[in-house]
Amino acid sequence: MKIQFYYPRWGSENVDWNNFCQKVQEAGYDGVEAPVPESKEEQKVILDALQNNGLKLIGQYYQSFEKDFETHKANYIKELNILASAKPVKINAQTGKDYFSFEQNAELFAVANGISQETGIPICHETHRNKALFAAHIGYDFLKKLPDLKITADFSHWCNVSESLLEDQEDALALACKKVGHLHSRVGHSQSAQVIDPRLPEFKNELEAHLKWWDTIVKDYQDNNKEVLTITTEFGPAPYMIHLPFTNMPIASQWDINIYMLHLLKERYCK
Repeated sequence: MKIQFYYPRWGSENVDWNNFCQKVQEAGYDGVEAPVPESKEEQKVILDALQNNGLKLIGQYYQSFEKDFETHKANYIKELNILASAKPVKINAQTGKDYFSFEQNAELFAVANGISQETGIPICHETHRNKALFAAHIGYDFLKKLPDLKITADFSHWCNVSESLLEDQEDALALACKKVGHLHSRVGHSQSAQVIDPRLPEFKNELEAHLKWWDTIVKDYQDNNKEVLTITTEFGPAPYMIHLPFTNMPIASQWDINIYMLHLLKERYCK
């Protein structure tokens, strides 16, 4: 079993793509997770920068903004096809809405599955606040009823939604850890989907809880001879990253934290 590590474009949007990719490659990453624009010219800039630096792409869909379901579904299909046109390794999708019905969100999952079958590109659905899989108990229900559903495991959101470290939701976590197609290694806590800094001793319990879940995912990949686990070290900028009052200065370095997570996980899983 091999692990590939990806750096998020989120937080570096103002950095030239060539410079960004060179920095990511030199840091030891295998690729970048990023949205893809509709313009072929803009796509080419991204894909050339990735190729020139030997990096892979995970496409990212986050534009689930439309309240009307039919409009939402139409734009979902459009955006997934744009992402698929760039031929990424896989697509991470923040699918659906927490206020859509089970049947509506299930319809979106089915749409994504059809696009995946047509293009050959796996699509994983993120356990993200405000989306279809916004909470552990909701995700559990979907995963029991849709056994082929693959998730992007970002359990930091589930911690935030439940105001806990999910101590009383073991069954949901156990099933979720067997359905992971992609992993976001961000550490959350009861009041936020991102701790200030995982290196701080006051967040030791949160880090250890997330590492325990990630250990379970890695073991499932090993036990079932799954070939490649992809991980994005997805600590983000503001508003996930706290900024100091009035100065607008981040309280920590997004880059440094993600590099810390990269080295921590490589040391833990890639010996």
